[in-house]
Amino acid sequence: MTNQTRSGFTLIEMTIVLFIISLLIMIVIPNLSNQRKRAQTVHTSAMQSMVQAQVDAYQSQHPDDEHVSYDDLSRDGYLTKKQVSQARREGIKISKNDDR
Repeated sequence: MTNQTRSGFTLIEMTIVLFIISLLIMIVIPNLSNQRKRAQTVHTSAMQSMVQAQVDAYQSQHPDDEHVSYDDLSRDGYLTKKQVSQARREGIKISKNDDR
């Protein structure tokens, strides 16, 4: 009789490894999804703050102008065309605020 040793993994070892990998994936995927949502929320909030700051700056330079539009902000260099298109894509609207 010859003793031959086989090198490799048993079915039980492979099952355990796959189970551990599955658990890790189940933990990581929801975390990535939540991080993406959080990043989008932070970006939208920052974009709103930036647009508001530029509207305020525009209004301080043009006090007679009651209505400010993205076209005004872009034309006078307060926002770039890319910033305007991003703000519009995110649904950020400029509305008149009488609480100055």
